[in-house]
Amino acid sequence: MEDEKRLAVSLAKGLTAEGYAVDVVHDGLEGLHRAGEGVYDLVILDIMLPGLNGYRVCAALRAAGHDVPILMLTAKDGEYDEAEGLDTGADDYLTKPFSYVVLVARVKALLRRRGQGAGASPVHVHGDLRVDTAARRVFLGEDEVTLTAKEFAVLEQLVVRAGQVVSKAEILEHVWDFAYDGDPNIVEVYVSALRRKLRAGLILTMRGAGYRLETGR
Repeated sequence: MEDEKRLAVSLAKGLTAEGYAVDVVHDGLEGLHRAGEGVYDLVILDIMLPGLNGYRVCAALRAAGHDVPILMLTAKDGEYDEAEGLDTGADDYLTKPFSYVVLVARVKALLRRRGQGAGASPVHVHGDLRVDTAARRVFLGEDEVTLTAKEFAVLEQLVVRAGQVVSKAEILEHVWDFAYDGDPNIVEVYVSALRRKLRAGLILTMRGAGYRLETGR
């Protein structure tokens, strides 16, 4: 299973660099428990998992009513295995070896599909701010604003819930990961950076509660 562990760690590093918060577990039972907590936007499942294989983890999540998008990874090949993976409730399927670029494209497509829901657009417009969560581009008026991966991830958490208060804990959970044990004030650092790059009054601090993207400007 060492190859699977190395692959998982490698994928996590790559996806983290893309701006995603990634948690890695190497055991099916632990993975089922963590995924069952319902805080994830996407689950990538390797079929070859100790404790409980990927098929069974996927089937258990679906049986429990979780609709999180699931991307299955397997070294097996052939229509039967793909059918089995999809029959257990997976949304997509990749056979190893696969291109990292293809994996990222599949991840983005699944997240976009989920985010669109009933026909919603991946482009969020609030006054002169326009955020394209699919292309990961931000415009203020006619000007494109360049953000780092983490800055964009923080802004995305606020823009998809514009007008609502988003807590610091929620941002940490989705932009960093469960293993992050650094200073929680890191969120304030990124919010300050966004204010500098966008506009000071765009993100409001709600004392003791979190942050809110102002939609009335």
